[in-house]
Amino acid sequence: MFPLRDENPRSGGIPYATITLIILNFSAWILIQGAGNQSVLAQSLCLYGLIPADLLGNFDPGMSIAITDQLACQFSESSNIKSLLTSMFLHGSWFHLLGNMWFLWVFGDNIEDIMGPFRFVAFYILCGLGAAATQISTDTSSIIPMVGASGAIGGVMGAYAFLFPRAKIYTLIVLGFFITTAAVPAILMLGYWFLIQLLQGLPALGSSQGGVAFWAHIGGFAAGIALIHVFKRKSLLTAHNTPPDRRASHSKLF
Repeated sequence: MFPLRDENPRSGGIPYATITLIILNFSAWILIQGAGNQSVLAQSLCLYGLIPADLLGNFDPGMSIAITDQLACQFSESSNIKSLLTSMFLHGSWFHLLGNMWFLWVFGDNIEDIMGPFRFVAFYILCGLGAAATQISTDTSSIIPMVGASGAIGGVMGAYAFLFPRAKIYTLIVLGFFITTAAVPAILMLGYWFLIQLLQGLPALGSSQGGVAFWAHIGGFAAGIALIHVFKRKSLLTAHNTPPDRRASHSKLF
């Protein structure tokens, strides 16, 4: 299932924080990662990717990681703590970036709508940190660089599933050669997404191979559900859930 759009109107105006996060991700991809240029991309993974063994100091002196045939990352003597944040704005390919940014656009505006832009950014970053912590906990000695916004976006999706379970998501469904679209409840589409992460994450436990950080997705989704209770603003949620016609008449009274 791939979301095309949702039927969940905003009560507020332009989702400035969501748009800003998307711009920052594209800017990092172009300016820091060379829009996918192999050598620049590899260097960005060394400098700004999250490497659990490097972060926690679980490595042998002089150890390095081969990113490409020409480039190896050298472990630093001090913990690269900034990578917890910088890794959230890096990606591994155009497909990785575009897929993440589309999910953020579809689901982020409504979560920003019930928090406000500044609280939404804080929520987004904390979900990303929760995602990173979950992935790191599965292998604290991993030397594979972790990059991507999908953990933080997983938090946005978790919050969306919790707050708007019956919102309609217009979804692209591909079953072999059969391709169709359907409007499904958010809880079905996002619940299916979470189940896939779990089913693929369990066999990946303890694996030293690269690939998708499924446990970051799982951790981010869970963090979003937990943090939404703290970050939502009741007045904004009420306004969001008020039908537009009643919202207009309400504004006339006050």
